[in-house]
Amino acid sequence: MESIYLDHAATSPVYPEVVEAMLPYFTEHFGNPSSIHQFGRRARQAVDEARALIAKHIGALPSELTFTSGGTEADNLAIFGYALRHSDKGRHIITSQIEHHAVLHACEELERRGFEVTYLPVDETGQVSVRAVQEALREDTILVTLMFGNNEVGTIQPITEIGQLLAEHQAVFHTDAVQAFGLLDLKIGQLPVDMVSVSAHKINGPKGIGFLYTRENIVLTPTLYGGEQERKRRAGTENVAAIIGFAKAVELSLANFQGKAERYLGFSRIFFDTFTSEGIDFHVNGHQKDRLPHVLNVSFPGVNIEALLVNLDLAGIAASSGSACTAGSLEPSHVLVAMFGEGHERVMSAVRFSFGLGNTEAEAERAAQETAKIVKRLQQQEQFIL
Repeated sequence: MESIYLDHAATSPVYPEVVEAMLPYFTEHFGNPSSIHQFGRRARQAVDEARALIAKHIGALPSELTFTSGGTEADNLAIFGYALRHSDKGRHIITSQIEHHAVLHACEELERRGFEVTYLPVDETGQVSVRAVQEALREDTILVTLMFGNNEVGTIQPITEIGQLLAEHQAVFHTDAVQAFGLLDLKIGQLPVDMVSVSAHKINGPKGIGFLYTRENIVLTPTLYGGEQERKRRAGTENVAAIIGFAKAVELSLANFQGKAERYLGFSRIFFDTFTSEGIDFHVNGHQKDRLPHVLNVSFPGVNIEALLVNLDLAGIAASSGSACTAGSLEPSHVLVAMFGEGHERVMSAVRFSFGLGNTEAEAERAAQETAKIVKRLQQQEQFIL
């Protein structure tokens, strides 16, 4: 029995071409980019070329990209870097209840440091309303940070409309595009946003590398101190091999994002049609139009989600829950709680399937059939107990 990996929103396999591009920078071109000798100059040239390539693909200037260790650091640099630098203009921040914890926990830390944070609610599709942002805006609001597409349910936020709303306000706009990048047509330099976080390992690149896009006029306080790398924004020797791999992953991911999106939406339809034809009780979570193509979040009423995930794993299918399992107890997904309310049945019975490189129609069909079979059995057991 071959395993089927359907957890690409957590991390993705690396393109073989990415690995091939990285290898020389572990062995042959291993110099420190800050060194002035030929080994250092070769590494510096490679980093500069990679930065320029990524910038070209996203419609930005190379100087607007700061390489980080991933999406979490990019989010932290944007939030702490801007808030701490510009606290004289105000100490109010707006975010949403469904952000990634890299954003939520950063905002909570700023609250402990005396900032005020408004956590906007979402509707049952997981979407923030433009009006809610408008009503939350204050004269002392300095930062709005809202994710582009949600990692658990796939809902896309009205980023363009919110950016246009903020055009006449002092607040800068940051969006975490970690899940959206590589699957949507994101010309970041043309979006009405000021800062964007991206991570390589979600687009079939290496782990441990990401970037923060910052529009030219944005000034940040560094969150790391040391050398003067990355135009004094991010201290630390550059991860040269990972940067090279990141650039290659960007090139490959954006080459056929439309084809990928259509294929992944087709996989979702296979799951939906299979569950429907098998007559099982299920609900698809998230916006059904404004959604990331690779994420399918489904609730199965009456099913213990931990039992479902264990059974899927035994069947060779890797999926995930919006819940974090710690010491045998299930903590409800903060995203689903924000959408449906604490204690709602859909919160505790949700599983996320996320598609990506290597997945096939045959795998989607087999995974959907296996899931339906397991859900039927678990729902019948629940009915028998009741």
